[in-house]
Amino acid sequence: MGSLIYGVNPVLEALKSRQRKPLELLVLHGAESSRLSAVCEAARARRVAIRSLDRRELDALAEGARHQGVALRLESQSVIALEDLLDLWRNAGGKGVILVLDGITDPHNLGALARSAEAVGCQGIVLPKDRSCPITAAAEKASAGALAYLPVCRVTNVARSLEVFKQAGFWVYGLAGDAGSQSLYDTDLRGNVVLVVGGEGKGLRDNVRKHCDALLAIPMRGQVSSLNASVAGGVALFEVLRQQTV
Repeated sequence: MGSLIYGVNPVLEALKSRQRKPLELLVLHGAESSRLSAVCEAARARRVAIRSLDRRELDALAEGARHQGVALRLESQSVIALEDLLDLWRNAGGKGVILVLDGITDPHNLGALARSAEAVGCQGIVLPKDRSCPITAAAEKASAGALAYLPVCRVTNVARSLEVFKQAGFWVYGLAGDAGSQSLYDTDLRGNVVLVVGGEGKGLRDNVRKHCDALLAIPMRGQVSSLNASVAGGVALFEVLRQQTV
Protein backbone atom coordinates (compact mmCIF):
# COMPACT_ATOMS: atom_id res chain seq x y z
CA MET A 1 0.00 0.00 0.00
CA GLY A 2 2.84 2.43 0.76
CA SER A 3 2.47 5.77 2.52
CA LEU A 4 -0.04 8.55 1.97
CA ILE A 5 0.91 12.22 2.13
CA TYR A 6 -1.36 15.18 1.53
CA GLY A 7 -1.16 18.92 0.96
CA VAL A 8 0.07 20.76 -2.13
CA ASN A 9 3.66 21.46 -1.03
CA PRO A 10 4.47 18.01 0.42
CA VAL A 11 2.96 16.28 -2.63
CA LEU A 12 4.77 18.53 -5.11
CA GLU A 13 8.12 18.06 -3.38
CA ALA A 14 7.61 14.30 -3.23
CA LEU A 15 6.96 14.27 -6.98
CA LYS A 16 10.16 16.26 -7.58
CA SER A 17 12.27 14.09 -5.29
CA ARG A 18 13.80 10.83 -6.50
CA GLN A 19 14.16 9.26 -3.05
CA ARG A 20 10.70 7.64 -2.92
CA LYS A 21 8.68 6.28 -5.84
CA PRO A 22 5.25 7.94 -6.29
CA LEU A 23 2.49 5.38 -6.88
CA GLU A 24 -0.78 7.28 -7.38
CA LEU A 25 -1.97 10.88 -7.24
CA LEU A 26 -5.41 11.45 -5.70
CA VAL A 27 -7.17 14.71 -6.61
CA LEU A 28 -10.44 16.16 -5.37
CA HIS A 29 -13.07 15.84 -8.11
CA GLY A 30 -13.89 19.19 -9.68
CA ALA A 31 -11.16 21.12 -7.84
CA GLU A 32 -9.28 23.59 -9.99
CA SER A 33 -6.37 25.90 -9.19
CA SER A 34 -3.00 26.76 -10.63
CA ARG A 35 -1.29 24.94 -7.74
CA LEU A 36 -3.27 21.74 -8.31
CA SER A 37 -2.55 22.00 -12.03
CA ALA A 38 1.16 22.17 -11.25
CA VAL A 39 0.86 19.04 -9.09
CA CYS A 40 -0.96 17.14 -11.85
CA GLU A 41 1.62 18.27 -14.41
CA ALA A 42 4.44 17.02 -12.16
CA ALA A 43 2.63 13.68 -11.77
CA ARG A 44 2.23 13.29 -15.52
CA ALA A 45 5.93 14.06 -15.99
CA ARG A 46 6.71 11.17 -13.62
CA ARG A 47 4.08 8.99 -15.36
CA VAL A 48 2.10 8.65 -12.15
CA ALA A 49 -1.53 7.58 -12.38
CA ILE A 50 -4.04 10.27 -11.38
CA ARG A 51 -7.37 9.34 -9.79
CA SER A 52 -10.26 11.65 -8.95
CA LEU A 53 -12.04 11.25 -5.59
CA ASP A 54 -15.05 12.98 -4.09
CA ARG A 55 -14.58 15.06 -0.95
CA ARG A 56 -15.89 12.38 1.40
CA GLU A 57 -13.39 9.83 0.11
CA LEU A 58 -10.44 12.22 0.24
CA ASP A 59 -11.41 13.49 3.72
CA ALA A 60 -11.52 9.90 4.95
CA LEU A 61 -8.08 9.10 3.54
CA ALA A 62 -6.61 12.21 5.16
CA GLU A 63 -8.42 11.38 8.42
CA GLY A 64 -10.06 14.77 8.51
CA ALA A 65 -6.84 16.77 8.10
CA ARG A 66 -6.59 19.71 5.70
CA HIS A 67 -5.48 18.05 2.47
CA GLN A 68 -5.90 21.05 0.08
CA GLY A 69 -7.59 18.79 -2.47
CA VAL A 70 -4.67 16.48 -3.17
CA ALA A 71 -2.94 13.42 -1.77
CA LEU A 72 -0.18 11.15 -3.01
CA ARG A 73 0.38 7.48 -2.39
CA LEU A 74 4.06 6.63 -2.54
CA GLU A 75 6.57 4.08 -1.36
CA SER A 76 7.01 3.94 2.41
CA GLN A 77 9.73 6.14 3.90
CA SER A 78 13.00 4.29 3.57
CA VAL A 79 15.20 4.13 6.65
CA ILE A 80 18.97 4.01 6.29
CA ALA A 81 21.56 2.52 8.60
CA LEU A 82 23.85 4.70 10.70
CA GLU A 83 26.91 3.74 8.66
CA ASP A 84 25.07 4.67 5.45
CA LEU A 85 24.32 8.08 6.92
CA LEU A 86 28.00 8.52 7.71
CA ASP A 87 28.82 7.53 4.13
CA LEU A 88 26.52 10.30 2.87
CA TRP A 89 28.44 12.76 5.04
CA ARG A 90 31.82 11.49 3.82
CA ASN A 91 30.73 11.67 0.19
CA ALA A 92 29.44 15.24 0.65
CA GLY A 93 33.00 16.33 1.35
CA GLY A 94 32.07 19.34 3.46
CA LYS A 95 31.16 20.20 7.00
CA GLY A 96 28.58 17.82 8.37
CA VAL A 97 25.44 18.60 10.33
CA ILE A 98 23.31 15.78 11.74
CA LEU A 99 20.11 16.25 13.75
CA VAL A 100 19.34 13.68 16.44
CA LEU A 101 15.84 13.69 17.97
CA ASP A 102 15.74 12.09 21.39
CA GLY A 103 12.09 11.23 21.99
CA ILE A 104 10.13 13.66 19.79
CA THR A 105 6.60 12.21 19.79
CA ASP A 106 4.54 14.98 18.18
CA PRO A 107 4.31 14.68 14.37
CA HIS A 108 4.09 18.45 13.90
CA ASN A 109 7.31 18.98 15.87
CA LEU A 110 8.98 16.19 13.90
CA GLY A 111 7.90 17.74 10.61
CA ALA A 112 8.94 21.26 11.64
CA LEU A 113 12.36 20.03 12.79
CA ALA A 114 12.84 18.11 9.55
CA ARG A 115 11.96 21.26 7.59
CA SER A 116 14.64 23.27 9.44
CA ALA A 117 17.16 20.43 9.12
CA GLU A 118 16.72 20.19 5.36
CA ALA A 119 16.85 23.98 5.00
CA VAL A 120 20.28 24.20 6.65
CA GLY A 121 21.65 21.25 4.67
CA CYS A 122 21.69 18.48 7.26
CA GLN A 123 22.94 15.15 5.95
CA GLY A 124 20.04 13.47 7.77
CA ILE A 125 18.09 13.00 10.97
CA VAL A 126 18.43 10.23 13.51
CA LEU A 127 15.44 8.89 15.45
CA PRO A 128 15.27 6.23 18.15
CA LYS A 129 13.29 3.12 17.25
CA ASP A 130 11.31 3.43 20.49
CA ARG A 131 9.70 6.48 22.12
CA SER A 132 9.64 8.40 18.88
CA CYS A 133 7.02 9.61 16.43
CA PRO A 134 6.76 7.58 13.20
CA ILE A 135 6.90 9.35 9.85
CA THR A 136 3.17 10.03 9.46
CA ALA A 137 1.22 12.00 6.88
CA ALA A 138 0.89 14.80 9.47
CA ALA A 139 4.67 14.88 9.91
CA GLU A 140 5.14 14.91 6.14
CA LYS A 141 2.77 17.86 5.77
CA ALA A 142 4.40 19.78 8.65
CA SER A 143 7.78 19.29 6.97
CA ALA A 144 6.43 21.08 3.84
CA GLY A 145 8.08 18.44 1.68
CA ALA A 146 11.46 18.33 3.46
CA LEU A 147 11.04 14.65 4.35
CA ALA A 148 11.01 13.88 0.63
CA TYR A 149 14.71 14.83 0.56
CA LEU A 150 16.04 14.23 4.07
CA PRO A 151 17.50 10.78 4.87
CA VAL A 152 16.07 9.23 8.03
CA CYS A 153 18.06 6.86 10.25
CA ARG A 154 16.47 4.79 13.04
CA VAL A 155 18.74 3.56 15.83
CA THR A 156 18.22 1.25 18.79
CA ASN A 157 20.48 3.16 21.17
CA VAL A 158 20.87 6.95 20.83
CA ALA A 159 23.74 7.22 23.32
CA ARG A 160 25.78 4.55 21.54
CA SER A 161 25.12 6.25 18.20
CA LEU A 162 26.48 9.53 19.56
CA GLU A 163 29.74 7.75 20.38
CA VAL A 164 29.90 6.49 16.79
CA PHE A 165 29.53 10.06 15.53
CA LYS A 166 32.30 11.23 17.87
CA GLN A 167 34.66 8.54 16.60
CA ALA A 168 33.92 9.70 13.05
CA GLY A 169 34.96 13.27 13.90
CA PHE A 170 31.78 15.01 15.05
CA TRP A 171 31.23 17.23 18.07
CA VAL A 172 27.97 16.36 19.84
CA TYR A 173 25.89 19.15 21.37
CA GLY A 174 22.66 18.67 23.28
CA LEU A 175 20.06 21.43 23.64
CA ALA A 176 19.16 21.98 27.29
CA GLY A 177 17.94 24.91 29.33
CA ASP A 178 19.90 24.01 32.46
CA ALA A 179 21.67 26.69 34.44
CA GLY A 180 24.99 24.93 33.82
CA SER A 181 24.59 24.87 30.03
CA GLN A 182 26.77 27.15 27.92
CA SER A 183 25.28 29.72 25.60
CA LEU A 184 24.56 28.57 22.06
CA TYR A 185 26.07 31.81 20.76
CA ASP A 186 29.33 31.41 22.71
CA THR A 187 30.00 27.95 21.27
CA ASP A 188 32.20 27.23 18.27
CA LEU A 189 29.95 25.27 15.88
CA ARG A 190 32.13 25.47 12.78
CA GLY A 191 33.18 21.82 12.67
CA ASN A 192 31.20 18.65 12.07
CA VAL A 193 28.20 18.97 14.38
CA VAL A 194 25.62 16.59 15.78
CA LEU A 195 22.77 18.53 17.39
CA VAL A 196 20.57 16.59 19.82
CA VAL A 197 17.06 17.84 20.59
CA GLY A 198 15.14 16.25 23.45
CA GLY A 199 11.50 15.31 23.67
CA GLU A 200 8.63 17.66 24.41
CA GLY A 201 8.45 18.47 28.10
CA LYS A 202 11.09 16.04 29.38
CA GLY A 203 14.02 17.17 27.26
CA LEU A 204 17.14 15.05 26.88
CA ARG A 205 17.33 11.76 28.72
CA ASP A 206 20.08 11.49 31.35
CA ASN A 207 22.07 8.84 29.49
CA VAL A 208 21.99 10.90 26.29
CA ARG A 209 23.18 13.99 28.17
CA LYS A 210 26.22 12.09 29.42
CA HIS A 211 27.32 11.37 25.85
CA CYS A 212 27.14 14.99 24.68
CA ASP A 213 30.37 16.98 24.48
CA ALA A 214 28.47 20.02 25.77
CA LEU A 215 24.96 21.13 26.67
CA LEU A 216 23.78 24.34 25.03
CA ALA A 217 21.16 26.87 26.12
CA ILE A 218 19.44 29.54 24.05
CA PRO A 219 19.59 32.90 25.90
CA MET A 220 16.14 34.43 26.52
CA ARG A 221 15.04 37.72 28.06
CA GLY A 222 11.30 37.21 28.45
CA GLN A 223 9.25 35.63 31.20
CA VAL A 224 8.74 32.30 29.40
CA SER A 225 11.44 29.89 30.52
CA SER A 226 11.51 27.49 27.58
CA LEU A 227 10.81 27.12 23.87
CA ASN A 228 8.89 24.52 21.90
CA ALA A 229 11.23 21.71 20.81
CA SER A 230 10.89 22.50 17.11
CA VAL A 231 11.48 26.24 17.66
CA ALA A 232 14.55 25.61 19.83
CA GLY A 233 15.92 23.12 17.31
CA GLY A 234 15.36 25.57 14.46
CA VAL A 235 17.15 28.38 16.29
CA ALA A 236 20.14 26.14 17.01
CA LEU A 237 20.32 24.71 13.49
CA PHE A 238 20.40 28.14 11.90
CA GLU A 239 23.11 29.28 14.32
CA VAL A 240 25.17 26.30 13.10
CA LEU A 241 24.53 27.39 9.51
CA ARG A 242 25.42 31.01 10.29
CA GLN A 243 28.75 30.04 11.85
CA GLN A 244 29.63 27.62 9.06
CA THR A 245 28.98 30.16 6.32
CA VAL A 246 30.62 33.32 7.70
